[in-house]
Amino acid sequence: MTRIAATLLTLALVSGALVSGSTLAQPAKPGTPKVLRYVSQRTEKANMREGPTYAHRVLWEYRHKGYPFAVIAQFDTWRRVRAMDGTTGWMNHAMLSDRRTVLVTGKGRVPLYDTPEARKVVALADPGAVANLKACAPKFCEVTGMGGVDGWLPRTRIWGVGEHEVFDKLPRRH
Repeated sequence: MTRIAATLLTLALVSGALVSGSTLAQPAKPGTPKVLRYVSQRTEKANMREGPTYAHRVLWEYRHKGYPFAVIAQFDTWRRVRAMDGTTGWMNHAMLSDRRTVLVTGKGRVPLYDTPEARKVVALADPGAVANLKACAPKFCEVTGMGGVDGWLPRTRIWGVGEHEVFDKLPRRH
């Protein structure tokens, strides 16, 4: 029997504006493996296993296409991944995509701004919302797919991007 990952949440639309909130991402504990890169879940369902084969026991069944993971190791067609809550296990590469997404973290809703200078709030995001990552400035990251609203979220309220990762636009990946 598999368990459904408790961290998976859905987007909510409130008063015509998406509302999603976040909490601060926790820093990695000493001795935690380095993140090689971030990926997202390609399919509606993906199993996280104890080891890098289908013979290994399923630890979790994730049911949220686009959910972000940090790749911390690889073996053949398998990727050792870490979820936002620190859960680690192995997933076959076919269950993962190079498409970058982020998870809104924290408590309470977080403002989604029109620019990285945080001039105007265009929506609110709830904790657990998943968005496509487009760009990152030092303090904010641009996201799309937030219930039809695009904008900039504070880096401190998302998980799925490196601490010092800054870029203008990601190449389009499928």
